[in-house]
Amino acid sequence: MSSVAQRIDSIVDDFSDLEGREKLELLLEFAARLPALPPHIVSRRASGDHRVHECQTPVYLWPEMTAEGAKLHAEVAPEAPTVMGFVAILAEAVDGRPVDEVLSVRDDLLDRMGLSQVLGILRTRGLRAILGHVKRGVLAASTPTGKDSP
Repeated sequence: MSSVAQRIDSIVDDFSDLEGREKLELLLEFAARLPALPPHIVSRRASGDHRVHECQTPVYLWPEMTAEGAKLHAEVAPEAPTVMGFVAILAEAVDGRPVDEVLSVRDDLLDRMGLSQVLGILRTRGLRAILGHVKRGVLAASTPTGKDSP
């Protein structure tokens, strides 16, 4: 099983040779792969917690730690497929991996993917906030007292 860093490097490679429009198209492909929320998360969705408030798009994240490793459940407004694509990338990258690997995801991920130049500053800021929420959520979920923290 490949590490988070290896998965991210592979995704960065996929984006590296693409032009701006092609990068957006690849994000749309990832967006289509974001899984639906499982029933145990859907029942908690109505509470409205777990929203990434720094992001203009309604984005809700439920990072978990399972016996297999990290799991990111997410709901992103369908009218924001680029945001949904980025969340799907993170979900795929961290799936089943240990906390330390999730925390090691570099904060310059958007720059490495070449998305900082393609997306506006507000969208980029929101996506960086999403990455921060994922890291903090996985860390909180890995502690005995933080099993349901955002």
